[in-house]
Amino acid sequence: MKVCLKELRETRVWLLMIERANLLNPASKLELLIDENNELISIFVKSVSTAKQKDKRTS
Repeated sequence: MKVCLKELRETRVWLLMIERANLLNPASKLELLIDENNELISIFVKSVSTAKQKDKRTS
């Protein structure tokens, strides 16, 4: 899960660079991708956190 989270964060950086460089028109499509990416990051952050808590309980 940590690898996936790392890749999502890297993807976010690239999406923001594309946005700042105005490489995609219309920008609304890019906003949807950025929003989706942010949602996925939130999900994976919570998943990693939950997995760590469960690991501590079983140790």
